[in-house]
Amino acid sequence: MTHLRPLFAFKIIHLFEGNGASEILRSCLSLALYLLLCYTPLTERWDMPRIVVFLILLLASCFSKSVDKERVRVLATNSIIGDVVKEVGKGSVELSILLPPGADPHSFEPSPQDMVKASQARIIFINGAGLEEVFFKRLVESASPEAIIVDLSEGIELLPYEGEEEGEHEHEVDPHIWLDPTNVIIWTHHIASALGEADPQNADFYRQNAQDYEKKLLELDAWIKEMVKSIPPERRKLIVDHLALGYFAKRYGFQQVGAIIPGITTLAEPSAQHIAELLDLVRREKVPAIFVSSSVNPKLAEQLAKDAGIKVVFLYVGSLSQPGGPAPTYLELMRYNVSAIVEALK
Repeated sequence: MTHLRPLFAFKIIHLFEGNGASEILRSCLSLALYLLLCYTPLTERWDMPRIVVFLILLLASCFSKSVDKERVRVLATNSIIGDVVKEVGKGSVELSILLPPGADPHSFEPSPQDMVKASQARIIFINGAGLEEVFFKRLVESASPEAIIVDLSEGIELLPYEGEEEGEHEHEVDPHIWLDPTNVIIWTHHIASALGEADPQNADFYRQNAQDYEKKLLELDAWIKEMVKSIPPERRKLIVDHLALGYFAKRYGFQQVGAIIPGITTLAEPSAQHIAELLDLVRREKVPAIFVSSSVNPKLAEQLAKDAGIKVVFLYVGSLSQPGGPAPTYLELMRYNVSAIVEALK
C-alpha cells in the first residue's frame, strides 16, 4: 500500500495546479504534504487524515489570498469618480483614490505616496476636461507603462467656458461634468468597458453593475426634475463661489448669473471692482443665497452675503463628504445639493 501513497499525494497536489497561489508557498506546502503522505509510517500514531486536511486547508487559504491580490488595481483621481467605480467594480477591484474628501481638485498637489498609488494601478480613471491639469503630468510620469488612463469626459458634450479667468490655468471647457447625472451614465459605460478589458472573466459582471447603477442615476435625474418644479422659473438664478454648476444649470433650467471667483477654477482672485459689481448684481436680481463649495474658503462669500443681507449655502461640488457626513456617495451628494438649492430658492 505504501507504493500507492506517492500517487495519492500527487493527485491531491495536482488539485492546486494553476490556482494562482503564491508559487513559493504552494511549492513548500505541496512538498510538505507529499513527504508526509509518502514517508510517514502507517503505524505512526499521528492522525494522518487530520494532517492532510490541515495542509489542504492551508493551501486553499493561499489560493484565497492570491485571488484577492489579483483584483484589478484601480486609481480614481477623486472621491466622486471612486464612488462610481465602486458601484461598477464592486469587490472585484482594489480601489485607491488620489484626492481625499474635501480636497480642491483645482489646487491639489500629490504627495510621493500618491505617486506610488499611480505606479501600482492597472487602470487610472480621470475626469478629464482639464480638471486634473495641475497634477496630470506628474500622474502620467508616475504611472506604469502598462497602465490604462481612462478619460471619463470622452463622449460627453462639454460646455464652453464663458468666464473672465486668465492665466496659465485657463480652461476652454467646464470640467464639472458630474453635476449632470446623465453624464455619469456615460462614466459607467467607460468604467465597465475598461474593467472588462482588464478583467475579461468578469466583463459581464461589470456590465450588469453598470446597468443597475444607470437605473439609479435615471431615478435621481427624475427626482431632481420633480424637486426643481417647486422653484418658480424666475427664481432659478445661481450666484456661486466659482462657475461650477454649468452642467447642473443647463440640465435643470437654472442660470449661473454670477460668481465670486471669475472663473471655473478656484485659482483666480477677484478684484475689488468685481466684488462690487457682484454685490450690485445680487441686489438687482434679488438672489436670496450664495452657493459655495465645501472645499473652498468661504470668507469672501460670507462677507458678500453679509453686505447683501442674504445667506451662504454650502454644497458638495468637487468631493464627497467623509463617510459619516451628508454626502458620502455620489447619489447622496446630488440629493443633498438639490435639497439645499431648492430650500434656498423656492
